[in-house]
Amino acid sequence: MIKKKTTQKYYFSVEGETEQWYLKWLQDLINSTEASLYKVSIDCMPKNPIKLVKSITVTRKIDIYHFFDYESGEQIHVKRFLNTMDEMKRAEKLGKQIRYKSGYSNFTFDLWIILHMTDCYSSFADRSKYITPINKVFQESFQSMDEYKEENNFKRCLKKMDLSNVIDAVGRARKIMQRNRENGYTLHEYKGYQYYKENPSLASWQAIEKILSDCNLLPKSRRGMV
Repeated sequence: MIKKKTTQKYYFSVEGETEQWYLKWLQDLINSTEASLYKVSIDCMPKNPIKLVKSITVTRKIDIYHFFDYESGEQIHVKRFLNTMDEMKRAEKLGKQIRYKSGYSNFTFDLWIILHMTDCYSSFADRSKYITPINKVFQESFQSMDEYKEENNFKRCLKKMDLSNVIDAVGRARKIMQRNRENGYTLHEYKGYQYYKENPSLASWQAIEKILSDCNLLPKSRRGMV
């Protein structure tokens, strides 16, 4: 008799629809993988950290990953980025046994998607430039980022990927952060959260690596690195 897998639950708050669609896709992908040690339940809510924490009830200590963007070095975007980390820290203090973890992307979550298919060490002038590598790796011809982010279009790109792409993306993201250290970039810290002002940089991969590691889906050479 085949032993029924237990379920591991993970919590995310996100700012956009593409992040929600991606996490749902990842959940379904892992749950359809026989090699996974566990089933996973990814609780993903499009709320800011404070509203989310106020809306849930937990009976144990949990981590919540927040996916958000460092959209540019312009003052309005930097302020929004810092305000998000303020909210994450304030949410932790609401007394609900919650620890908030950063899943930032510089510039955008779309960097993480590109890394599923190829390295991306280029520093872009603005967020719209991601459309070029997106079209290249997914063999598409989107005219804009908005077109790419339409639900049917984005989900069509997801269907072109599998678990091996997710594992590759984690490795590529780790290399980006290693290169940033080697290049001597300043690792800034704010309210206990670390980030680089330079792009590309990201922390979103750490949440995905944790899930893959828990499910025993990382290659043996990568285990124990989380």
